[in-house]
Amino acid sequence: MAIIGLIFFGLSLIGYSSTLRLLHVNPYFTWITSILVQIMFLYVFAMMNILRIGIWLTTSLGFLLLVGRLVLGYLGKVSIHHEGLHLFDIWMIFLGTVMALVLLNSPLIHYDNYSHWATIVKFLYYTGHLPGASDTIISFTSYPPATALFITQFVTFTGFHEGTMLVAQFILIWAASYTIFSTLRDRSRGLNSMLLCLTIAISYVFNINIRLNNLLVDYVLAIITVAALTGIFVYRKRPKMLAAHVALFIGTLLLIKNSAAFFVVIIAVYYLYILIKQLHPNSWLKRTSLISGQFLGTLLLGAVPFIWWELHVHSTFTASKHEINASAYHSQLVHDGTKGFVSIGQAFIHQIFNIGSLSTQGFLLLNIGLIISWAIIKYLCHRPNKLLKLLGWLDLITFLYYFSLLGMYLLSMPFAEAITLDGFERYMSTVVVLNLFIGMICLVYIIDETYYEQDFSKRSPRNFKSIWSKNGYQLATFLVMFFAIIMMYSEINGTTFTNNYNRHSLPVTLTRVAKPWTKQNDTKILIVDPQKVEVTTYYAGYLANYYFFTNNATGQAIFSKNKKKFNNNLKKYDYVVIPKYDKAFSHAIKNIYHQNIKTGFFRIYSNRLSKIKRTTNQTTNNKILN
Repeated sequence: MAIIGLIFFGLSLIGYSSTLRLLHVNPYFTWITSILVQIMFLYVFAMMNILRIGIWLTTSLGFLLLVGRLVLGYLGKVSIHHEGLHLFDIWMIFLGTVMALVLLNSPLIHYDNYSHWATIVKFLYYTGHLPGASDTIISFTSYPPATALFITQFVTFTGFHEGTMLVAQFILIWAASYTIFSTLRDRSRGLNSMLLCLTIAISYVFNINIRLNNLLVDYVLAIITVAALTGIFVYRKRPKMLAAHVALFIGTLLLIKNSAAFFVVIIAVYYLYILIKQLHPNSWLKRTSLISGQFLGTLLLGAVPFIWWELHVHSTFTASKHEINASAYHSQLVHDGTKGFVSIGQAFIHQIFNIGSLSTQGFLLLNIGLIISWAIIKYLCHRPNKLLKLLGWLDLITFLYYFSLLGMYLLSMPFAEAITLDGFERYMSTVVVLNLFIGMICLVYIIDETYYEQDFSKRSPRNFKSIWSKNGYQLATFLVMFFAIIMMYSEINGTTFTNNYNRHSLPVTLTRVAKPWTKQNDTKILIVDPQKVEVTTYYAGYLANYYFFTNNATGQAIFSKNKKKFNNNLKKYDYVVIPKYDKAFSHAIKNIYHQNIKTGFFRIYSNRLSKIKRTTNQTTNNKILN
């Protein structure tokens, strides 16, 4: 059934893509635009509380569009021009497929998968609606649901599983990555296209803190922003398509995460620059009114979904974690005082200037790389270029992001998390990846402008300035292609290694002793975890909440040696799960209940623990809950 569902979903996506081609959407944007359009459809259905129906309607519409396209094509009424396969297409298809297969067999490990990103997908999939005030299993209620909606749509047809969720998010990332090839002036040039493939592979190096085997959206924010900026460049001479593109991408970014507002500002600034540059009416007043009208109208249209979401959040919930507001700021100030703010600021500055920081290394690498490229093109190739000006803008983006990130630590994070700069490298990876893509796209464009032959129709193996330049080009193409493949395989092997390394982690060992629950409940469950840090950080509790679909799971690592206290503590719960052997806990059970227990999932009774077999099916579990 999963294969049939995957085929149905794939055909639906092809239907949307082919329809967008008929509407003259750039071929390299049809995949990501199709996904974002579907996200918007799903969002409307979710807000109307008919998500399950909406998923079937949205996906079925794509399938019907494909059928209609095939019928019209058969009748000869429509046709779509295809460029054919290029070198980068083969790279994307082959390595993308390999990466997807690895992700399909990957477990979810990262903490935030269970604190929100995987939990919200499971909630949407099994309940069919957005969380309400009574659904306390969702802590981050202000987080918009864009990626979760798309992942839920995908797993609806392929089956709910950690691997299928990861594949769904990878499809989103890969589709957005494909848009960068639309900027190539001549797509037949292997060196240029392989440089962009290498950029995709290198970007994962700066995402190494979380990799692709998680549902966090830090990399998603960067690559969607890259696609948005690329589209503005591609559609710069098509005002209506440009406005529709900007509104769709801004709307989606704001529905991915609240912090996307920073990247929306970048998109808005570039969009305004293009409008000013492209529109040239005779009258200054007419020009100003046209630009202002299109700019503000597009931004307002893009912001409507987010405004609707904010109204929903404020009418449904009282407060949410990581939400910036006046009361949260006041509470933070009263609790920590100015000393707390100063301490956080000092730790932040120290991290920025830490040469061992991956984000700092990325910042330096980009600066050095673009400066060297500027010098080579200017002085060796004798071509003036704007790489230094571009670098200035990219550094400005980095510095502004530093300030926005510091503001988040000061105003919306608990002091215990903020003082350790929790997630700093993860958050900074977003802007490092963004700047890397922008810098390399512009560099590749300028490299093409420095070629000896600028007439694309005349470019051939014979059209080089000299035999040395021809040999140099061929060698460079081979080396870049080699490293592009090696770097991508490095990410694939790194993910495989991480999966093997984590085979004894708590999420994996939990699957060996109990089956996941799919019916939302308030059952009290104790998860025994000998790793104290996993308990104190609430990792164990969040994992158990996700796995057993309850908000009453608690992790515990230390137990009282007093029999009465131990017994009273245990009786607070309905079930106890022991994924890993805990000698102290097993010894206490031996003394009190006279049972030999190492690992497993148990129902708690007054005088014994009753083991629930791993093979117990979900129907039996639901009966137990009832």
